Amino acid sequence: MTRGVAILGSTGSIGTSALRVLDRQRARFHVAALTSRANATLLAEQSLRYQPSFVGCVERDGSACLIDAATRPDVDIVLNAVVGAAGLDATLAALHAGKRVALANKETLVMAGDLVSKAAAAGHGEIVPVDSEHSAILQCIGSRAPNEVRRLVITASGGPFRGWSKERLAQATVEDALQHPTWKMGRKITVDSATLANKALEVIEAHFLFGVPYDQIEVVVHPQSIVHSFVEFRDGSVLAQLGLPSMELPILYALTHPERVVDDGVPRFNPVAASPLTFERVRTDDFPALALGIEAGRRGGAAPAVFNAANEQAVALFLEGRMSFAGIPTAISSALDALGAHPGTDREALLAADAAARGHVLSAAIGAAV
Repeated sequence: MTRGVAILGSTGSIGTSALRVLDRQRARFHVAALTSRANATLLAEQSLRYQPSFVGCVERDGSACLIDAATRPDVDIVLNAVVGAAGLDATLAALHAGKRVALANKETLVMAGDLVSKAAAAGHGEIVPVDSEHSAILQCIGSRAPNEVRRLVITASGGPFRGWSKERLAQATVEDALQHPTWKMGRKITVDSATLANKALEVIEAHFLFGVPYDQIEVVVHPQSIVHSFVEFRDGSVLAQLGLPSMELPILYALTHPERVVDDGVPRFNPVAASPLTFERVRTDDFPALALGIEAGRRGGAAPAVFNAANEQAVALFLEGRMSFAGIPTAISSALDALGAHPGTDREALLAADAAARGHVLSAAIGAAV
């Protein structure tokens, strides 16, 4: 019997990649549910092709359709590829229902890592990461205990602005920020890669996924995007997972973990063609969003939720042409200063912090424009 998969965010970059993987794995999986935020035309085409038992469009049906899709009895695996904090409730509901959550929505763990962990324990659900960096760490760690890990090293491509000076960064346009050198992704995550906010989110996510303290998680720039992460163990051994920059392999592994299956559609790795592989320090002074996010993770409480929400709102304003590229980390810092000490003890408190951070950034942007 094949396992049912719900894809939340089926019309986005991760969702369409997942459907390509499922096309090649029909003997193991079937599409049980599909949801999209707004692309009703593509969603209708996908529905016609895959004939799922449930289809939901958030723009038409409301966000409750995400929970409906995630908790259906014919769904075994929920691939959460929703962008931003909107994916939180579906992840919690799926875990409470005992589902495997293939998590591409890193914001869920960033804003509510403790709640997500408790939901998984209460419902006997399971979280398997889809991000290439966390998939790499999972594959390297295997069944090893957290106390055997000395250090995690997460790689960053450096984004489109790796070689730009601080003065040039101040003039960066939306078009510039969306020209990622190695990955093809959605607009929001591409901007996050350009600011390195995405790496801050990944550090927080790694902390919750693998139980590793923040002091033992580092970020290095790796422009080729071939080495997805390193794990250093307490005996000094270092393991890394390598592969071409394609999301199809981590999606496949999230569906089949811990088993490995044959998939001829995943690009083969050629070490000679991939050479040379280089690594650089992060220019933290020029890309302050990284340090802001990691510090928010250390503070805990509502601070990670504030960081995430402020970043989402600032990126949205940047994409609309209402904020400069340099204004993104400035807005995040302002929101953290104002709201980062708020409590984050439960879902309601975290959602309130999320809303307050968005309002803070939006109000500041409106005030600056007047």
